Amino acid sequence: MKILFDSSVLIAAFVESHPKHKSSLSFLMKAKDKEFEIFVSAHSILEIYSVLTSAPFTPKITPLVAKQIIENNIKRIAKIVYLADADYFKIIENVSNSNYSGGIVYDAIIVECALKAKVDEILTLNSKDFIRLTKEKSVKVRTL
Repeated sequence: MKILFDSSVLIAAFVESHPKHKSSLSFLMKAKDKEFEIFVSAHSILEIYSVLTSAPFTPKITPLVAKQIIENNIKRIAKIVYLADADYFKIIENVSNSNYSGGIVYDAIIVECALKAKVDEILTLNSKDFIRLTKEKSVKVRTL
């Protein structure tokens, strides 16, 4: 099984006070135990760093700690999915043809990465836009 983790799941796994921490951490631990292959969009890595270092978590997560969290929990265990230049124009084509506007385009990046990596599932805490974007696609959406 191949699962692409959305940034929402990884952030929840890293932040103990997050309401979805336990369920998200459970999936991360299963990935570390190689129960399935974990994939992460390259875009998500930067989003995770941004949220970890700017959200009002207690205790505050410093840039150095955020870097260590990402290295230990993503870089060492996940396969990173990168998009080519043409993929971004394909995303714009798809969202504009579907009349989607705004922030859904960022979830469209994740969906394109999932399709490119041929994963079985996208794991997320926010399924609404992913469900819209994966209609008639080979990838499933799982919500924690």
